[in-house]
This record gives sequence, structure tokens and C-alpha cells, in this order.
Amino acid sequence: MKKYASVLLIFLLLAGCSKQPDEMEIGLELRSKLLQSAGCSFEAEIQADYGDKLHTFTMECDANPQGEITFTVIKPDTISGISGKLSGEGGILTFDDTALHFALLTEDRISPISAPWIVLNTLRSGCITSCCREDGSVRLSIDDSYEDDALRLDIWLDSDNLPQKADFLYNGLRFLSVFLEGFEIL
Repeated sequence: MKKYASVLLIFLLLAGCSKQPDEMEIGLELRSKLLQSAGCSFEAEIQADYGDKLHTFTMECDANPQGEITFTVIKPDTISGISGKLSGEGGILTFDDTALHFALLTEDRISPISAPWIVLNTLRSGCITSCCREDGSVRLSIDDSYEDDALRLDIWLDSDNLPQKADFLYNGLRFLSVFLEGFEIL
């Protein structure tokens, strides 16, 4: 009897070691990789929904280990070449003769240009409130803070468990989407 119990125990232990990580583990592993990395790079297509108009633009982004992002707008051509830097303390824009202006969203709290920094900062330090599988992808719901008026980001991960899309929600309504391509942790 002891022999069978030992074999069963070994089988159960081995089966437990080979199980797929759950969604929360995947989210926490991504956070750990980002926090321990030398930074990351990605392309971000941003769609800002103002209700009566949708603004879309694309940026190339590079982040350092502290999460500060340098970016260059690459699409549309009318604003390509505008570059800047974003951090928790604010941001700067540089341009020649074209100015970049987007009205603020969510009760004048967020500029669409800051979306990549918010995604990265939320992945690095936000409160993961739920995780699930949705159409084969892992979806993380993360609040950007512990405040009552926190933004919620729904972030979908690709097959390599890297961010591929983020929806920004405020008071339950989506107002901003970011589509990430070529996300690479350095």
C-alpha cells in the first residue's frame, strides 16, 4: 500500500509541476520581467475617442529601466517627426514647425500622448484586479492606483505573454485604446 501511495504522490507532484501558469502568474511574471529589465521598446498606435471624433496616431517608443519613455511620432505624416520624453514628472515635446495638441480626456486628466507611459507604468506598478483568458489571449484588468477615481486598463497579452492591446476605461467607459506591436523587453 505504501508503494502505491508513494507512486501516486510522485505522480501528483510531477503533474503539478507541469501545469500551465494561471493568468495571475502570467501577469506577475510580466511585471517582474519589466521591473528587472534594461527597458523595453515597442510601437504604439493610439486611438483617442472624443465622442464626436476619433484621433489616431502612431509612435515608436523606447523605455529605460525607470519607465521613462522617449518617443517619436511616425504616423500620420502631418505630425511625424515630433518627439518627446514622458515620465512620472511630466513630459517634453520637440518639433520644428508643427505643434502637437490633443484635448485632455477624463475630466482633463490625461493626454493621449501619455498613453504609452501610462500602459508601462500600470504594468509595472498598478493593482491587478482580475485576470482571465479571452479568445485565447490573457486579459489583465489593472487599476493605475488605489484611488477611488482610478483608471482601469484592460491589457491583452499575445502568445508570448507580452502586451498587444490596452483599453483605458474611466467610470466604466472606454475612451482610449493602444495597439502595441513589436513589444520587446531588453
